[in-house]
Amino acid sequence: MKAAVFKHYGSPEEVVIEERPMPTIGAHDILIQVVATVVNSGDWRIRSLSVPRGFGPMLRLYFGLCKPRKQILGSELAGRVTAIGQQVSQFKVGDDVIAFSGVRLGAHAEYIALPEDAPIIPKPERLDWHQAAAFCFGGTTALDFLCHKGGLEAGERVLINGASGTVGTAAIQIAKHYGAHVTAVCSAEGDALVRSIGADEVIDYRRADFTESAEQWNIIMDIVGNAPWSRSKASLKPKGRLLMIVADLRNTLLASFHKDAEGRQAIAGTAREHRDDLKTLAKLVDTNEYWPIVHKVYDFNDIRAAHEMFDQGGKHGSLVIRLCEMK
Repeated sequence: MKAAVFKHYGSPEEVVIEERPMPTIGAHDILIQVVATVVNSGDWRIRSLSVPRGFGPMLRLYFGLCKPRKQILGSELAGRVTAIGQQVSQFKVGDDVIAFSGVRLGAHAEYIALPEDAPIIPKPERLDWHQAAAFCFGGTTALDFLCHKGGLEAGERVLINGASGTVGTAAIQIAKHYGAHVTAVCSAEGDALVRSIGADEVIDYRRADFTESAEQWNIIMDIVGNAPWSRSKASLKPKGRLLMIVADLRNTLLASFHKDAEGRQAIAGTAREHRDDLKTLAKLVDTNEYWPIVHKVYDFNDIRAAHEMFDQGGKHGSLVIRLCEMK
């Protein structure tokens, strides 16, 4: 099979298409032909070692000190089941699915083998293959931080810093579903997009700093990593929560200590990867309340261009990689 691999950390030039052996499956595994996948921020960070301050050594310890141990990136995909293990009971050959391989990676290839109990769900019929490929990462991150970690309640005011990206566009839609008033912080180029998916107000970060405003919010979601507790706490209402999706090691470790007398607090960590969250998002698709936003679709042979787009910045939504055509 063909796979996009990188054998050294560095620039997009390190990503090349090579022939690799077909994955083998065990008794409880399924083999999926990948129709489409995504180059997301996780792939970019691993490939380029562009992580918040303090996390570089941890990334190298997990993925490889001098060179990557897992050479095929990709953590989310949409595809069709082509083979199942002898003990598989939840899927059958021919099922169209969405899968979140997470830290297992491996989705930037024509085939991937995953345990049947991994975060995998049937592909919602209302999504095309490209939207389906972009379904997992942004949606599960936003859902986990807003609802499970952040305890979002109807009527609360939510500010999303970095609102036009993969996580931000998902967060707007999820927050609106749960009855929040949403302020989106993004560039002027993203204004029309974030308003079209539900943002009530938009702040152009080039023209205004939300931390200098007199306004306060119940939840501030920092997806960019430039609004730590020291900058954001004054912009939180009493009992407000700062959700630090991106933060350096110091701020991550100190998050649990950031709580003031009026109940304001900071929350950091990693988003969970759970099938129940995929099912929740699929229900929102069925009710027309969540649609993964696709910035651009690349052919598999052009996957390096998607990595280059990440290096340049300015994307709105996900960068999808098309591996094959499927009806």
